[in-house]
Amino acid sequence: MIGSYSSVSFFLRTIVLLLLLFLTLNLFNTFASLTPNLCHPDQRDALLELKKEFKIGKPDEFLDYDGYSIAKTESWAKSSSDCCNWDGVTCDARSGKVIGLDLSCSCLHGRLETKSSLFKLQHLKSLNLAYNNFTLSPIPDTFKTLVLLETLNLSESSLKGHIPKELLQLTSLVSLDLSSSASTSYYFSAPPSLLSIENPPLFLRRLARNLKNLRVLDISCVNISSQVPLEVSYMSSLRSLHLRNCNLMGEFPSSVFKIPTLQSIKLDNNPNLRGELPVIPINNSMQVLSLVETSFSGIIPDSIGNLKQLVSLTLAGARFSGRIPSSLGELFELSSLFLGSNGFVGEVPSSIGNLKLLTIFDVGNNKLSGNFPSGLLNLTKLRFIGLSDNEFTGSLPPNIGQLSKLEAIVAGSNSFTGSVPASLFQISSLTDIYFEDNQFSDILGLQNISLLPNLQYLFLHSNYFRISSPVDFSVFSSLKQLLGLALSGIPLSIANITSDSDFSRQFTSLYLSGCSITEFPEFIRDLINLKSLDLSNNNIKGQLPDWLWRLQELRDVELSNNCLSGFDGSLQVVLGSQIHMLDLSSNAFQGPLFIPSTSITYLFASNNNFTREIPQLICRLTSPTIIDLSNNNFHGYIPRGLGTHMSFLSDLNLRNNSLTGSLPDMFMHANKLRSIDVSHNKLEGKLPSSLTACSALEVLNVEGNAFNGTFPFQLSSLPKLQVLVLRSNNFYGKLHQSNGVWFGFPELKIIDVSHNDFFGTLPSDYFLNWTAISAKKDNTQLHYIGDFHDYGYYTSVVLMNKGVSMALERILTIYTAIDFSGNRIHGQVPESVGLLKELHVLNFSRNSFTGHIPSSLANLTALESLDLSQNKLSGEIPPKLGDLSSLGWINVSNNQLVGSIPQGTQFQRQNCSSYDGNPGIFGPSLKDICGDIHVPTSTPVLEEEEEEEESFSWVAAGIGFAPGVVFGLTIGYIVASYKHEWFMKSLSTP
Repeated sequence: MIGSYSSVSFFLRTIVLLLLLFLTLNLFNTFASLTPNLCHPDQRDALLELKKEFKIGKPDEFLDYDGYSIAKTESWAKSSSDCCNWDGVTCDARSGKVIGLDLSCSCLHGRLETKSSLFKLQHLKSLNLAYNNFTLSPIPDTFKTLVLLETLNLSESSLKGHIPKELLQLTSLVSLDLSSSASTSYYFSAPPSLLSIENPPLFLRRLARNLKNLRVLDISCVNISSQVPLEVSYMSSLRSLHLRNCNLMGEFPSSVFKIPTLQSIKLDNNPNLRGELPVIPINNSMQVLSLVETSFSGIIPDSIGNLKQLVSLTLAGARFSGRIPSSLGELFELSSLFLGSNGFVGEVPSSIGNLKLLTIFDVGNNKLSGNFPSGLLNLTKLRFIGLSDNEFTGSLPPNIGQLSKLEAIVAGSNSFTGSVPASLFQISSLTDIYFEDNQFSDILGLQNISLLPNLQYLFLHSNYFRISSPVDFSVFSSLKQLLGLALSGIPLSIANITSDSDFSRQFTSLYLSGCSITEFPEFIRDLINLKSLDLSNNNIKGQLPDWLWRLQELRDVELSNNCLSGFDGSLQVVLGSQIHMLDLSSNAFQGPLFIPSTSITYLFASNNNFTREIPQLICRLTSPTIIDLSNNNFHGYIPRGLGTHMSFLSDLNLRNNSLTGSLPDMFMHANKLRSIDVSHNKLEGKLPSSLTACSALEVLNVEGNAFNGTFPFQLSSLPKLQVLVLRSNNFYGKLHQSNGVWFGFPELKIIDVSHNDFFGTLPSDYFLNWTAISAKKDNTQLHYIGDFHDYGYYTSVVLMNKGVSMALERILTIYTAIDFSGNRIHGQVPESVGLLKELHVLNFSRNSFTGHIPSSLANLTALESLDLSQNKLSGEIPPKLGDLSSLGWINVSNNQLVGSIPQGTQFQRQNCSSYDGNPGIFGPSLKDICGDIHVPTSTPVLEEEEEEEESFSWVAAGIGFAPGVVFGLTIGYIVASYKHEWFMKSLSTP
């Protein structure tokens, strides 16, 4: 039995060993067969077909933001026959199916077609095609077939058109990125979108309902043009929501901020998107909050301190107001804080000093006040401080040098006083110092500037420096990284600086305005990368060196307010010169004007003594925008060739020269021209008809020439014309159109037609449609004509105001004036003048107006200057004019007025000459002003002269009676026919 049992046992053991051996060999065979053939042939073929659908570009043409790009498909089928080993391909370890495809930054170039082989990869869970160029093809709706997709990234791939709604069938999606470039800086706007959404509200609601597992949604730069529906706040899995530059509008649902899982929300560059920050709940997950360039408003709630995990807070360029809450100091994880360009007031809370991890602090362009935020001195990791354009006062802390990692401090346009502390120039990491437009009186430690080896920009201009001895400019020569230097207002010694000095050739901008420089700096000739040069407001004499024009990178040259007298060299155009702006104004230049480059766009040469003709080279400027040659002695004709590039021109100023001939008919394509000033020349003829094409024209000034012709009613259609000056020419005719057409000029605010030969009467409803002067203006924000013009260029004008010539170097958009003086206008002053409730200056002097002073003038509550002198006005001065508190100057002299002057304070303060020549004026108020000069005396008068005058008056009355009756009946008929009772009734009561 024992032997039998042993044999059976042996037999069983043998069987088991054989089975184990068989299974082991079979397993090895299985793995051996799987390893080289993991990739299925159909998957491999689909990938190779996909590769053939696109051209492969050069990597340097497809760099992503990290500067990395590689043609991943180049290695396919070369390194291995197993597609699961190819770059960017991931396979399932069991099935061998392709489940992941990452072709981001792979230099793909071509259309992404609906029938692409991509859609044969039905097992894909992750697909990344970002940073390629699909040549503006639409997103194929066949993406819906990839039902297993969890991650889809098509960002930055040049796709265009509507996002197909079929994408919303991919219910397994966890991450969806269809974004394109959107600037996160509030100084620059993002590029326009190429992708858009059809029926955005419905699409977004379906997205929120269908994609319930979505954690990441980035559709930045997709044109949504809609509100964000409330349903978005129901996406309870959402961790990242980026909707930058989507043209969102309306009220953003504040409940989105309360999604408990949300870690990052970016809504930047949606200027029409409104909203407020809600009360923030405790235990919030938010790490990044960015609302740059939106219309979010209100205050930052104190509950902001509940965002304990917040790393970055960016609210710049919105409409937030109120005080910065001290609870911000509880955000201990915060590393960057951007609150610039809002309406914050008050002081920066000291609790900011608790943010030990903060590296960036920017509160620029607000209304903050107080001293330098002392709490910042505790933040040893700070790299950037932005305080510019606020109302900070006091001095900078002397121990600011303890911020040893500081790279940039931007504190311009404040009211800081005292000295720039010496310790600042011991922070070796500094690259940028901006202290312009303050009230600093001294700079301590500037001689140690060489201790800042990384300094790139130093801007100290526009302060009140009282430095006793000039700063040796050579202290800056060792700064190898220096790109921009602005020392305007600091006296400099450049005697030892020559062209072979050890200056950085990387210099791009040099601003040395008002530095007491007397000779042109020779060292500039070697600054081959210089783009901007400002040597204005110095005392530089002599000639401009010709090597200046050979600096090939030079764009802006500002040399105004010096004593320069000429140009050195051959006076030939310099080939390759790229000068964009040239300002030679207010110097002592003589002889011909030299134009060194045809690329000049902004040419300022006013207030010199240039002679001869305007150079014909000015007609070869490729795209001139502003040309100002005013206040010189140019003669000859205005070059007709200017019309060749008139489509670029915005401002043309040839005032106060000796130009002759006519104004050329060259404005046919001048649709950007905003101002024309040819005043005080010797021009003649009629105004060119092509002026009617100047649809952007705001100012036209032809004063002091010999122009003739009737009033230019053809210009009445210009939609933006605000200032029209025809003063002192030979214009003639009536100031209204006989066909009854209204005056026109919808935006006209200043009109001066004085000292011409205009005649006739003004209809009673003459001022009926002068809407720009009659409509109430918003005076809360004052602007000048030209506020938004390039290089701060403003048009000036000279007007009569309060009896004297007043030069308006800048014209307020709310300023209004009418000057019809020095013509032959007769008849009554129109009652409709009382409609001009925003009028500041009214001058009807030196005409032949008759009748009474209209009582409707009492409606002109903004009137500051009224001149009705040297007419034939009769009757009393309307008593209600005494209520005009703004009226500071009145002249009604040399008329036929009678009675007492009004009792108002303004009338009592006038000089006696304001009423002279009106023997019928009497009363105690006049006696207070002029003494007894109008009190009758017993001195006999020449009776013959009285009789002659009386006889003449009756004769004149007799001659005028008949036509007067006819005229009166005619006017009565017109008024009755056209039912102007409402108009006259509105003027009868001041």
